[in-house]
Amino acid sequence: MVSRGLIHLLIACCLIACSSGYRAPVEDRNARPKAPAPSVYYVSGGDTLYSISWRYGLDFRSVAKANNIASPYTIFPGQKLYLKGKAPAKASASVAKSGPNKTSTKKSTSYKPPVSTPMQKPVAVSQPKKSTASPGAKVSKWRWPTKGKVTRGYSSTVHKGIDISGKRGDSIYAVAAGRVVYAGTGIVGYGELLIVKHNDIYLSAYGHNQRLLVSEGAQVVAGQKIAEKGSSGTDSVKLHFEIRKEGKPVDPKKLLP
Repeated sequence: MVSRGLIHLLIACCLIACSSGYRAPVEDRNARPKAPAPSVYYVSGGDTLYSISWRYGLDFRSVAKANNIASPYTIFPGQKLYLKGKAPAKASASVAKSGPNKTSTKKSTSYKPPVSTPMQKPVAVSQPKKSTASPGAKVSKWRWPTKGKVTRGYSSTVHKGIDISGKRGDSIYAVAAGRVVYAGTGIVGYGELLIVKHNDIYLSAYGHNQRLLVSEGAQVVAGQKIAEKGSSGTDSVKLHFEIRKEGKPVDPKKLLP
């Protein structure tokens, strides 16, 4: 039988704990921590140099230079990329001479690329006048990618862009002229994703789409409808929008009007 004195002691301890101001840590279940870049990455189907660089927060130009890949930065399934440091001269010469082995089944021992799910076939839409943006062209004006309320803001540590609410099927627009350099579902946490290259400095990304209306390689103009809002890869209808400058995330609201 528990003594009355022991009961009083336990109650006193509980009161002290409650008055100390301690709160259990809150876990952000929506955070997408960036995976550390492996030293070596083997290209899988659906990858582009831009999507690989985006996944690990790297500048696509640096990855291309390290692996001696010239513009337009074409890569092939099975190709070995060095993400930390420069490719050995011997390996670079071998790829340049014979090209990558398209039938290679060799897998990375340090990293297993995620399996891409089939992307919904883009819908044919009428295309406006081609973009005249060049790799060195400056973005003179940005525009908002969609209508809606910003439900989650940018954070340099856990949320690399902004979330904009809305209804399923709402229009999503290119924020500036550029070229689509990725369209697919190969990057975990973004659902149906588009990445647009505006110049050698800026890329923008549009995630969780219901439907993509442009394909990789398409030239787009500012304000062109490129996708429809959805909930792919997440639990609610929204657009997750990011802008990256030289491979590093920046707060979109500091650039958008």
